[in-house]
Amino acid sequence: MEHNNKRLGGSPTLRDRARALRSNPTDAEKFLWNRLRRQQVAGCKFRRQQVMGLYIVDFLCLEKELIIEVDGGQHADAREYDTARSEWLQSKGFQVLRFWNNQVLTEIDGVMEVVLETLQR
Repeated sequence: MEHNNKRLGGSPTLRDRARALRSNPTDAEKFLWNRLRRQQVAGCKFRRQQVMGLYIVDFLCLEKELIIEVDGGQHADAREYDTARSEWLQSKGFQVLRFWNNQVLTEIDGVMEVVLETLQR
């Protein structure tokens, strides 16, 4: 499935919010980004804080149609929202991987193993 930037666009407000999120990442997002950037994982290019429809995803690999979400404690109370969001993203042809902040910070090798296995499928 091909994806073009127009399809990912979003409103100017969402694009501004994504830009702000890129400027102020969480510790877990910084840690994971250091592993994903510069095509370090299976030669795949990732974008961070990318607008998709009505949502902003943490990390996106268009080539492999993979989204990686890094969730903090606030997501424990937002399960319905996260489920609906993941279902919408999946309906657009994307696979969504979700990791908790503490997983990224304390089990990065395991997280990267899951990401690599998913990219290689």
